[in-house]
Amino acid sequence: MNTPSQGGKEAARTPEELREQVAYTREELGQTVEALAAKADVKAQTKERAAEIKDQAAQKAALVTGRLRDKAAQAAQLVKDKTPDPVLDKAAHAAAQVRDTAARAGQLAVEKTPDQVREKADQAATMARANRTPLLAAAAVLAFFLLLRRNRRHR
Repeated sequence: MNTPSQGGKEAARTPEELREQVAYTREELGQTVEALAAKADVKAQTKERAAEIKDQAAQKAALVTGRLRDKAAQAAQLVKDKTPDPVLDKAAHAAAQVRDTAARAGQLAVEKTPDQVREKADQAATMARANRTPLLAAAAVLAFFLLLRRNRRHR
């Protein structure tokens, strides 16, 4: 493609060369306009930056979660190593008893609960699973207001 010469004098150009120069200039102008529009689009820049920060936070959370899991596993192993075997046996036996009792209580509750109540409970559970995000948001708002109320009472 031909561009204007730096010497100040231009040779006579053919119409085809002029068309090419116009097309080239239009392309450059279009790229410049796109670059300026991207710089001026604060909303898009904010969204992009928020996405970057979100990704960074997720990475840090995953890292911290991994570290916490490692520390918890180390602490659990340390407690297990330090706990005498008879105590571990009694704890395991008690845990098994609690599981059995809970299973029996759950089975008894299922047997004694009328069918209509069970159906309504199943419907409510299904709706809660389907609308998990709004329910969690409502719970967070409720918790916030309860904490705010509690803090105002203590002043």
